[in-house]
Amino acid sequence: MTIGLLAVAVPPLAAQEARVRFDVDSVGDSTFTFAVGKAHWVSRGQRGLAVDAKQSDALIARFRILHVEHGVATAVVTGQTARVTPGEVAVLAEPKAPFYVQPFFWIALAVGGAIGFVAHTH
Repeated sequence: MTIGLLAVAVPPLAAQEARVRFDVDSVGDSTFTFAVGKAHWVSRGQRGLAVDAKQSDALIARFRILHVEHGVATAVVTGQTARVTPGEVAVLAEPKAPFYVQPFFWIALAVGGAIGFVAHTH
């Protein structure tokens, strides 16, 4: 039981999160745009990082997505170490699927139910 509570309380490590990269297309005063392609999960309010891929992903800026229209996301810079320029990369964390969509959940539910049933009938 303690291990189960600990697993719920510990956030996932950065290496366990899926990060997706998008090329910055155009830049305004405090905004920039990038094509999201088939990443339909990109939505208003998500936060990400702009990095310079030519310099080992050096942090350029932090941003928040204002809106997504016709496959193009517009983001506002919320903090920067340098000016965002076209050709740099916007990085977003892909949201995880809900727990009940994961196959492990259903396998654990079936095994736990079977063990409970056997223990209850004996």
